[in-house]
Amino acid sequence: MTELRNTERELRLFRMRLLFAGILIFFCFLALITRFAWLQIIKHDQYAAQSDENRILTVPVVPNRGLIMDRNGAVLAQNYSAYTLEITPSKIAEDMDTLLDKLGMLVDIQPKNRKQFVKLLEESKNFESVPIRTRLTDEEIARFTAQRFRFPGVEIQARVFRRYPLGETASHVLGYIGRISQKDAENIADSDDGANYKGTSYIGKEGLEKSYEKLLHGTTGFEKVETTASGRAMRLLSRNAPTSGTNLVLSVDIELQKIVEEAFGDRRGALVAIEPETGDVLAFVSKPTYDPNLFVEGIEQQSWNELNTSQDRPLLNRPLTGAYPPGSTYKPFMALAGLELGKRTPAMSIYDAGFFNLGNHRFNDDKVGGHGTVDLYKSIVVSCNTYYFILANDLGVDAIHDFMQPFGFGQKTGIDLENERSGLLPSTDWKRRSSKNVAQQKWNAGDTISLGNGQGYNTFTPLQMAHAVATLVNNGVVMKPHLVKMLEDPQTHARTPTVNKESGRIPLKPENIETIKQAMVGVAREGTSRGVFANAEYVSGGKTGTAQVFTLKKNEKYNAGRLAERLHDHAWYTAFAPADHPRIAIAVIVENAGKGAEAAAPIVRKALDYYLLGKRPTPLDKTAPPPAAPKVEDGDGEEE
Repeated sequence: MTELRNTERELRLFRMRLLFAGILIFFCFLALITRFAWLQIIKHDQYAAQSDENRILTVPVVPNRGLIMDRNGAVLAQNYSAYTLEITPSKIAEDMDTLLDKLGMLVDIQPKNRKQFVKLLEESKNFESVPIRTRLTDEEIARFTAQRFRFPGVEIQARVFRRYPLGETASHVLGYIGRISQKDAENIADSDDGANYKGTSYIGKEGLEKSYEKLLHGTTGFEKVETTASGRAMRLLSRNAPTSGTNLVLSVDIELQKIVEEAFGDRRGALVAIEPETGDVLAFVSKPTYDPNLFVEGIEQQSWNELNTSQDRPLLNRPLTGAYPPGSTYKPFMALAGLELGKRTPAMSIYDAGFFNLGNHRFNDDKVGGHGTVDLYKSIVVSCNTYYFILANDLGVDAIHDFMQPFGFGQKTGIDLENERSGLLPSTDWKRRSSKNVAQQKWNAGDTISLGNGQGYNTFTPLQMAHAVATLVNNGVVMKPHLVKMLEDPQTHARTPTVNKESGRIPLKPENIETIKQAMVGVAREGTSRGVFANAEYVSGGKTGTAQVFTLKKNEKYNAGRLAERLHDHAWYTAFAPADHPRIAIAVIVENAGKGAEAAAPIVRKALDYYLLGKRPTPLDKTAPPPAAPKVEDGDGEEE
């Protein structure tokens, strides 16, 4: 029997299915429209920005580093452009050694380049480009460009490099730049200038390059470049130009600097010359020197070992961090203290029998039999130790400390270089704080005696000595010593002085200053350095000095011939000129050279001859000994 179909029922079921399908389709389209509206309307700005970020690449534009010039415009640190072959590790698929071997067939890659590359790889992030060769030749550029398609992840980049055209000259002043290390990067990230160092590979490491890093660096610019999906640049959309770093105009006269460095020859030591009225540092010499160009791209291990292990310590900035006993160059300041504190008058004399007794201890003058009757003038001219043994005892250590401190002894001068050493100006309070041993905290009366002739606990830097002499001859007006005289805008070339005001005044009586100056003039005219300054066309003042390195046993006589060279006394000389209106004050020390008049004063003579008269040393001057003079013993053990 055939079953009859219920047409009406099937039709109703079909309509219900069609309704459900329509409702489902409606809600699906509603969800799509809602999502579309969410993406295109509500989230439009966010995704448009992401799209632009994928399409537009923001590239930092590193500014040109500021130039460094001497006071006369000679360029001491400059920039130049060159091409560099660089590798981005994250884009390299093959073995790095294999890649370098292939590149070596097109570009000269030495083993030292590979070593440096490996070192930089360790310090860099995987997505950062690392140089394998700098300063490519035109031929090398052409060869690589022709084969560029074979080396994905390897690019030629135009870079700006730093160069020090005078090599070793003034290296301790300029310092150097170097590639940013991991530690440098962390410090930059923690600073407020992090964004300004995007794309920067170099930073100041030493000297003025480090002290003035923020000014020399400039302001980083940015370019917005439209790129393809593969990252290839299509067109430049906008550019925010970088601002070049500020130029530094130094107070240093580089010709004077050269003459002094040559005058030292192979000897070790330091010289600082200052213009008293302004605090301008005219010369800042540390010998031996080094070539700062070695450090720019990363110094080779062999060169670093030679510099770092040398007994001569060429990396040591002696004027800034070398602390030495001042020897007899301290005596003019001791004499001034005696005058100002009422312990001495110019006419007051002592009788020097060749020694001074304090209790059961005898302090011997360097001249056997002594100098006889000695007043203040003669005490400086012949450098009589006994006079200053007695004066130190009369003054006392704390009075000496309090008088000397305003001159800058035992404290940082504030010069515009980092890591300046303070030296030591002793006092009873210092000794009490310097030792945990109660017995060693007490200041002994005998400790004071040695201070009088610049020995004992006294240790000062050559910079402090020059600064003190400059302050003395500037009638007690303190000018902060500085190496950068002007800051120059790289665009307008407008210049702004760095220091143009006095730092303070020491209340000194003019007649006392004049007494000391005249006694120092006597040193150059008739005293321990008269042979060196014979026939000079100007009048200068000076003071020789000898600083002990080796402590003698009781009653032992110093004999340089029996000691190793590095145990010989240091030779000092301080000076100013012209005497009536000083334009330059100098302090120089020659390590282990013995007599100040023989080793240090001739260097000062060459410096003054050039600075005051424009005279340059002749080849004969560079090898000839100083002029002879009648022999006279002084308290430094020198014979002239």
